[in-house]
Amino acid sequence: MALVALLIAATVTTGLVAGAFVLYAHTVMPGLGHTDDNTFVTTFASLDRAIINPWFMAGGFLGAPVLMAAAAVAGWGGPAFWWVTAALALYLVGAVLTIAVNVPLNDRLKAAVAAGDTDTTRVRVEFDEPRWVRSNLVRTATTMAAFVLLCWALVEAGSAR
Repeated sequence: MALVALLIAATVTTGLVAGAFVLYAHTVMPGLGHTDDNTFVTTFASLDRAIINPWFMAGGFLGAPVLMAAAAVAGWGGPAFWWVTAALALYLVGAVLTIAVNVPLNDRLKAAVAAGDTDTTRVRVEFDEPRWVRSNLVRTATTMAAFVLLCWALVEAGSAR
């Protein structure tokens, strides 16, 4: 029973993170991509400040791998173990990309806004929008794949009962 509860929690939190990345991929960044530099810079900075909150960070981004690791331990030796382990590995690829690529780019843009930099054309160029978008597409794919694997791990755990 603990395994199933952990798998449900891990699946939901992973799905929420994947959903956030998907929304950035098909809505937020394409929408912002068609705006002027000032709108892009100020809006992106505002969105990034808003997403760094306890609900997203603890309930999703950091909570998902913790719950996956707990589910892997609870499911050790069972049919769901390898699916959960593979999901965790894929999720961690997305998390590493987030920390190594997206967060530094976000922080650079927010720092320029906080410093009152009015050259939004330069700020946007230095943000490196194409690199951010590419990294987001990869983390979207890895977290979506992790979500699918966790769904399958739930099937495996349920059929083993």
